[in-house]
Amino acid sequence: MTEEAALKLTGSQILLESLRLEGVEKVFGYPGGAVINIYDDLYDSPINHILTRHEQAAVHAADGYARTTGEVGVVIATSGPGGTNTVTGIATAYMDSIPLVIITGQVPTALIGNDAFQEADMCGITRPCTKHNFLVQNLKDLPRMIKEAFYIARTGRPGPVLIDLPKDIQVASMKFSYPDKVNMRGYKPTIGGNERQIGKAAQMILKAKRPVFYVGGGACLADVSPELLEISELLQVPVTTTLMAMSAFPSVHPLALGMLGMHGTYFANMSVTECDLLVAIGARFDDRVTGRIDAFASRAKIIQFDIDPTSIHKNVRVDLPVVGDLKNVLTSLRQQLREKPQEVAELVERTADWRANIEGWKTKHPMGYKPSDTIIKPQYVIERISDLTADDAIITTEVGQHQMWTAQFFKFNQPRTFLTSGGLGTMGYGLPAALGAQVAFPDRQVIDISGDGSFQMNSQELATLVQYRLPVKIAILNNNFLGMVRQWQQLFFDKRYSETCMELPIDFVKLAEAYGATGLRTDKVDEVDSVIQRALEIDGPVLMEFKVCREENVMPMVPAGKGIHEMVLAS
Repeated sequence: MTEEAALKLTGSQILLESLRLEGVEKVFGYPGGAVINIYDDLYDSPINHILTRHEQAAVHAADGYARTTGEVGVVIATSGPGGTNTVTGIATAYMDSIPLVIITGQVPTALIGNDAFQEADMCGITRPCTKHNFLVQNLKDLPRMIKEAFYIARTGRPGPVLIDLPKDIQVASMKFSYPDKVNMRGYKPTIGGNERQIGKAAQMILKAKRPVFYVGGGACLADVSPELLEISELLQVPVTTTLMAMSAFPSVHPLALGMLGMHGTYFANMSVTECDLLVAIGARFDDRVTGRIDAFASRAKIIQFDIDPTSIHKNVRVDLPVVGDLKNVLTSLRQQLREKPQEVAELVERTADWRANIEGWKTKHPMGYKPSDTIIKPQYVIERISDLTADDAIITTEVGQHQMWTAQFFKFNQPRTFLTSGGLGTMGYGLPAALGAQVAFPDRQVIDISGDGSFQMNSQELATLVQYRLPVKIAILNNNFLGMVRQWQQLFFDKRYSETCMELPIDFVKLAEAYGATGLRTDKVDEVDSVIQRALEIDGPVLMEFKVCREENVMPMVPAGKGIHEMVLAS
């Protein structure tokens, strides 16, 4: 136990002191009656609190903070509606394996179950979308629960953990001591991969003729970009990434295939379809990647590296599973490959025709779009943002067409620089996530690329940006549509645009100015660069509105029920 053992603290003080001992410097949240004691003690705490304008945004901001730093994001919200407002953010983090600890206030323990004012069963509500949750019923359990919550959130496959803290526990007091370690009988994540399995994987790779590395979001979470780059270059194996892993491998690298799946590149999808060995690294074979399962990598043996044993064989049968922390697994794999220079050289020579074949696909069907001198193409805006921003700029997106275009046309060269909602597909994620990223890195460029529909889900966070002087830049690609749904209606529902047309002429520039931010707008192609450059020069939050081509579509596209090789290409 620590030297704090002699201190007698209230529950709210114990909470804050425990957060401090866990290394927490920033928390995101929104006060209320059931957490008023916590907020009173926060007044004197060294922990920096960021007041968002909505509890959902607080969770997304903590999520953005966690994704960029690799640390656990922390949220505080009140009971009842405060807690329920966090659920979308929690589910977003759960689907994308983001480490968060969410502290919600609760009515006094004697009133739980009595339909008290602002009571909600947060443990019951969040059980399906948290890695674990706690209801604190005795003050003596609080330090242990906090220690366990952070341990669970950050180890194994990361994820959100909720602590529901009744008000009477917050005001009770006891002598405080914080546990040195965690010992949870039912939770023992596998860290080191089985060396024999890793050795088998190395041999399968070295014998392949048409190998491909398929990299998922787990590679970003495990910080294995250096190992991944070194192994791929050593073996000259092409790399395709999921949406969640776009920044795990340099977009401009000769071995980069870009994103695979529903809106993946032609050459990525064809490479996976034609390969004879697919090596999945921190990827879970979700439906947006695989398309029709029986057609996915049907000619290939499959190796899966993942820290989560429940992900093995979950969606696709694999020939060789390796369970363990990716950092350890890839470090071991790299070492084993280095010890076989002759076999590595033979692999590189044997797979030369395979790489040439892929280059042919790149030449025949490159990523592109039809440029225009008279109307702004959304892809062009993203290309120009990519070219005009710093190499380590952090990019967030909302969800929809602009999200896919960003994945297709932005050049990511640094890890942890692309934040987006992949698993849940949460509109309204990007702006608060950018807020959290800017809190984490106040001196770096942070840009939220948004659609006009998604932006309105959490536009109130402009106030938070202004209050804390966070210089986030927002680029709205405004087509006055819910663009991705409209695209499906165009292609598969005879252009019956049911409730996807957003014709109300919202003045986003005035909205930005009303909050105290700067607003810029253009509908001219030759002004795109000057708007971006002007925004980057302004020391404060800026909203850029680009009036773009209304019925531009995201291509390639794999229709529902088709294999990823059955792409609809741009005409």
